[in-house]
Amino acid sequence: MKLKRVDQILSQCGYCSRREAGHWVKRKRVWTVSGEPVLSPSQKIDPTQILVDREPLDHPEGVLIMLNKPTGYVCSHSDQEGLTVFDLLPEQWMLRNPKPMSVGRLDRDTTGLLLITDLGSLVHTWTSPRHQIPKVYEVTVDHPLETSLIPAFAEGNLLLSGDTKPCLPATLQITGEQTAALTITEGRFHQVKRMFSHFGYQVESLHRSQFGTLALGDLNPGQFRDLPLDLILANPLS
Repeated sequence: MKLKRVDQILSQCGYCSRREAGHWVKRKRVWTVSGEPVLSPSQKIDPTQILVDREPLDHPEGVLIMLNKPTGYVCSHSDQEGLTVFDLLPEQWMLRNPKPMSVGRLDRDTTGLLLITDLGSLVHTWTSPRHQIPKVYEVTVDHPLETSLIPAFAEGNLLLSGDTKPCLPATLQITGEQTAALTITEGRFHQVKRMFSHFGYQVESLHRSQFGTLALGDLNPGQFRDLPLDLILANPLS
């Protein structure tokens, strides 16, 4: 891993400010895994080789998790909007610099797979339209689904109200009288709800079960798990 200044590492991981790092070093709170005290906040070290109060750093390479978002939570750092998905995470992470952020957003009443990371490069890559990462949503609507929706979504010429470009082709699988699985490769504002609304359907529940090659599996609502950074970076989600 790339060598970084100790004060930069401690700040990024949310332990203290870069200015305060000197005091941490002076008080012998920062060591290397080889058992040597760090002597200067400007010393450059591999973050995975640092101990704070004799404990390894929390996520020295960066946070990357999969969260099963419950209903009623928003993807925002502002508590003025009520409960946020970041309330479900360790408080220490909110001191990291930069703070973890969600990869795209799920509405307050939408549940399911949400990726959260403090690695801005991943957020940019996974939200960029040109990467066209497939996302699977499980949808329940207010009245029986017509099979005519399948080609209508797949043709790639569905123009939603207020948009200037049609939606990219989407795959609809009808799984029940009023339920379906929809795979899209975009992330437009309220896209799934607007697509169904275009044809006179109201979405009653919406759950994202897959993002690229990642699936929720048995992860319960409100729970999260770490994703292996090395494997994720080596294997694009698309």
